[in-house]
Amino acid sequence: MIDAKIVSSLEKIFLDDKLERFEQTERLTALRGERVSVQLVHVFVPDAETVSAATKTAALTLGGSLAPYADARQVMQVAATKVTNEKKPLDDNYLRTTPGLYPDLLAPLYYNGRVVGDEGCPQATWIEIDLPETIEAGEYTLTCRLDSERFGAWEGTFTLDVIDAVLPKEDIYLTQWFHADCLANYYQVEPWSERHWEIVEDFARVARRGGINLLLTPVFTPPLDTAVGGERLTTQLVGVTRTNGVYAFDFSLLDRWIEMCDRVGIEYLEISHFFTQWGAQHAPKVMATVDGEYKKLFGWETEATGAEYTEFLQTFLSAFLDHMKARGDDRRCFFHISDEPKGEHLEYYRAAKAIVAELLEGYPIMDALSDFGFYGERVVSNPIPSTDHIAPFLEANVPHLWTYYCVGQAYLVSNRYLAMPAWRNRCIGMQLYKYRIEGFLQWGYNFYNNRHSGDAINPYCDASGGFWVPAGDMFSVYPAQDGTAMESTRFVVFYEALQDIKAMKLCEQYYGHDAVVAAIEEEFGQNITFETCTKSAEVTLRIRARINQMIRTAINGNI
Repeated sequence: MIDAKIVSSLEKIFLDDKLERFEQTERLTALRGERVSVQLVHVFVPDAETVSAATKTAALTLGGSLAPYADARQVMQVAATKVTNEKKPLDDNYLRTTPGLYPDLLAPLYYNGRVVGDEGCPQATWIEIDLPETIEAGEYTLTCRLDSERFGAWEGTFTLDVIDAVLPKEDIYLTQWFHADCLANYYQVEPWSERHWEIVEDFARVARRGGINLLLTPVFTPPLDTAVGGERLTTQLVGVTRTNGVYAFDFSLLDRWIEMCDRVGIEYLEISHFFTQWGAQHAPKVMATVDGEYKKLFGWETEATGAEYTEFLQTFLSAFLDHMKARGDDRRCFFHISDEPKGEHLEYYRAAKAIVAELLEGYPIMDALSDFGFYGERVVSNPIPSTDHIAPFLEANVPHLWTYYCVGQAYLVSNRYLAMPAWRNRCIGMQLYKYRIEGFLQWGYNFYNNRHSGDAINPYCDASGGFWVPAGDMFSVYPAQDGTAMESTRFVVFYEALQDIKAMKLCEQYYGHDAVVAAIEEEFGQNITFETCTKSAEVTLRIRARINQMIRTAINGNI
């Protein structure tokens, strides 16, 4: 027979799990224009008459009034050799702490719409319901039916109560760094060849679908996660020539990049860093044709504030801004100096920023950094502190504050490691909402290298980058064989957090910010901080249900 259950998107189903561990999800509420996910978990249960077979499958049929809006994908297990950060203490909000297979990849179903599995081994099918904004309010059902020649049939129903309100448009900035060189490496294509452009555009389209609205734009090859003296594959979009000491710039590839962003709906351009990571002491790799010879013009050997690079950078930036103004796109740009400088780098950073500060007057300059001194001494106006170092920035009421997390945020705070439960991923929404955070940054949309980009890696074989970082930190999408991006469960669940923020802001229009926070904290059972995360799917979903009910009450005129 087939034993199955519809469960929340916030559960992670391991191969050695028991079906009874999971609470059945029978009903949820949603707003018009929202994407809602659940999982169908099934187990093939053999009996005395079951014929053993190498492949055990069942046909999946989706029916009911939600079927036209529903899509199914299989949740596949991926290998993770490292799942925690050994430099940080462990809290009690992890699912597992050992290497192994973890559910993460969302892939197309096998055999023209069949689910697969083995006897006694639970498998999950991800079902996403994409509600149009025009759908009428009311109750809708989704029927999931499994039919197997060997194991019989199973059928279950899920109800979605659609509230008569449209999920608002986003008003939070979101970037996950886009690594064009990793796509060229993985697919073994020439950077900016036609095939590379096709692949880049599909990955950008999926990024936008997940809420990303800033795209890291490699005017020069980004000086990120690169060993001192090492290089990443050249992917600079701006052509540089120097003839008899005079610079000229070709922006044709950049223009094509911007046109691609427009097609897929990316609103903002995050210009790659002008100086090296962790200190701003050197120039990024810049390739140029110098008096007819194509070669590296600047790099690790270049002093950041030296006269030659200063002249080049100011000349480039002036030409870049003129070009972007002529396009009408300059106000779409966000700029970086150096990623993650520490306190001992403050003077290097100050000197590097001074090179471009006048030219970039009035444009946002932002960097991921957690030392409050950079803001306290007015070296940085738009700091992006990590979630575990954000407290002094909140206390100082830093305007237009962003935050980020990466490998280092492993204790108490939200993150998306494979070993963490999905509710720990999603609860970032209530935290960002409470503190009115305007933007969020995460470094790994599609980073398929190991530490310091020493080598390219196969993300399917090791999501940890060669024992480097906890699995789940490096990338949120997987590269399909055909050059398209396949989402992870983590990517979709983070998007659910973004939808929570939108719903909370709609609710705020009726009740005010403080009342919405009070309602969330009442359901949560404690004060919300960045170091308090939900610890169950039930609590996380209850918070969102409370917000939806408040919206329903308001639109019905009962407040």
